[in-house]
Amino acid sequence: MENSSINKVSGVIYSCYTRMSREGENFIPEHVFTYIESGSLAINDGRKEYQLKAGDFAFYPKNRLAKFSKMPDVDKGEYKGLSIRLDADTLLKIKDNFKDTSPLCDTPDSVIPLDPDPLFQSFAQSLIAYLNSTEEVNSTLIALKVQEIALLLAQKRADLVPVLFDFREPGKIGLKDFMLQNFNFNVPLERFAYLTGRSLSTFKRDFEKIFGTTPSKWLQQKRLEEAHFLIAQKGKKASDVYIEVGFENLSHFSFAFKKAYGVAPSQLV
Repeated sequence: MENSSINKVSGVIYSCYTRMSREGENFIPEHVFTYIESGSLAINDGRKEYQLKAGDFAFYPKNRLAKFSKMPDVDKGEYKGLSIRLDADTLLKIKDNFKDTSPLCDTPDSVIPLDPDPLFQSFAQSLIAYLNSTEEVNSTLIALKVQEIALLLAQKRADLVPVLFDFREPGKIGLKDFMLQNFNFNVPLERFAYLTGRSLSTFKRDFEKIFGTTPSKWLQQKRLEEAHFLIAQKGKKASDVYIEVGFENLSHFSFAFKKAYGVAPSQLV
């Protein structure tokens, strides 16, 4: 069996991994409903780590940074998960069915566990069965299934209604604290700018005023410093650290590390 297979259509992703995977790190642009069919999933938003196991359902609010680690089940030897993106167009279509959709003042957690309601169970199983069938995927049917789970979420979790129907873009926030908290997420500068409520040009200008250097230079230096600490003080391996601190691949990390410290990360003692 291959390491992974992913069935992705119209905002619906059904994935299978036979080995541990840390793919999927990045920005969550839309709300997501997820179901873990087998194995387990760890999600880290830079502040807290969340654990989901087989049979769990969860909701991820939009505009978050997160790292995902997918672990296969010990007995079955595979991880299987279903994720459904709840796009703004779908939510706007059903918004008028609900009364209080005023945005929340407080920001909810990055992962909100959901009780294993029978309606969630039947929804997930019916969609998985359809995705596993040999029939050609019908885009209209998929769109209706996305609408169905959005309606179910709003019906079952009234507290999520203000979150689901919050169409505002992120407001301007303190840049220094945000970057110190999130420097190890491997996302484009445009994402950091968006999440701090700035245009890219304003983000770069504000950044240089605060940190005295460009975002790219600062990010690489900060990530290398964190990697050095994790290897030298925590005994971690370079192959485990490079993704954790925000590098895209091991070769680039090793080259940058040696250039900065004069020694390869594998030779650090």
